[in-house]
Amino acid sequence: MSNVVERLADMTALRDRQSLDVALVQTLNDLLQPQAVLIARWVGHRDQARWLTCAYIEDGVPQPTSTETWADLEDLPQASDFPMRQQVLSQQKAQLADKSGGLNCFALIASTGAKAVLEIRTRRALSTTQLHLIDGVLRLYQNFQNLLDYGERDALTDLLNRKTFDGAFLKATLVRNPAALASGSNQRDADTRPSTVNRRTERYWLAMIDIDHFKRVNDQFGHLIGDEVLLLLARVMRSTFRFDDQLYRFGGEEFVILMRCDTCSQADTGLQRLRSATENYRFPQVGTITISVGFTEIRPGDAPTTAIERADKAVYFAKEHGRNQVCSYETLLESGRLAAPIGNVGDVELF
Repeated sequence: MSNVVERLADMTALRDRQSLDVALVQTLNDLLQPQAVLIARWVGHRDQARWLTCAYIEDGVPQPTSTETWADLEDLPQASDFPMRQQVLSQQKAQLADKSGGLNCFALIASTGAKAVLEIRTRRALSTTQLHLIDGVLRLYQNFQNLLDYGERDALTDLLNRKTFDGAFLKATLVRNPAALASGSNQRDADTRPSTVNRRTERYWLAMIDIDHFKRVNDQFGHLIGDEVLLLLARVMRSTFRFDDQLYRFGGEEFVILMRCDTCSQADTGLQRLRSATENYRFPQVGTITISVGFTEIRPGDAPTTAIERADKAVYFAKEHGRNQVCSYETLLESGRLAAPIGNVGDVELF
């Protein structure tokens, strides 16, 4: 019993989702000694749904996973390849087992609606005592995961909040600068870091979205309707972008997106899709709204405030030149429509 308590105490001391998933898999591996245990998340939509393996141990050895913030959807196995996983989620059952009882699948559904499964493969069917133990561990895991969601997400829109932005931004800058990633990790980190799927690109973009004339919405319709506009815009954003694009609300009517694309043109296409979807969406009482978008490529060694300031300048340009448009900072700079910065880039005051 003391071993169980120690494992649970270690698990709840963690403060990020990836580490929590790894700790759950390790805890169940130590307690049950199974052949394999893994956590896989449902990502994508409809016929494009895939499984993202977040933590995986087989025969006591950690296996390659897809736990990086950005993963290529086409590299992941299709959801239909694992019917038991689909069944446990679609039927909203806590647990399913195959005929032999050696493969058990448990549903993990977060308060945000995110879906995942825990799979445990054993040499013989799990006993009633073992199932009760797993149930208790999973209840604690999901309660703690809900607390993480509460701390990481904006209360109104359920998008990620400002507090979680710096960590994701740092991952993007480190990937653009492999030397910094290597120098910042010791050999022990390298030995324990899970392998990940190969990436097709290592270019990342930061976009800032600002609702045009949002003050008029609040003044004319009131703040409750203004909040509804923010909530609905967040839904439009989620339906427009890919599962691995990171969507944030920074406060007020300001939203930020971190995305991975091969080219500036691809980033622009995705953001234009959001601009068009927003313009064509019918907001109750308010009718239509538009957004101004500015974006910039994340550079090696960038600080968050530096990249934000570049994107903010592009947003300001969009607002000053007609609104309802998407502007690239680099394109504006190259065309001479924005002046090149002089000296050090300072902190930015978001508007």
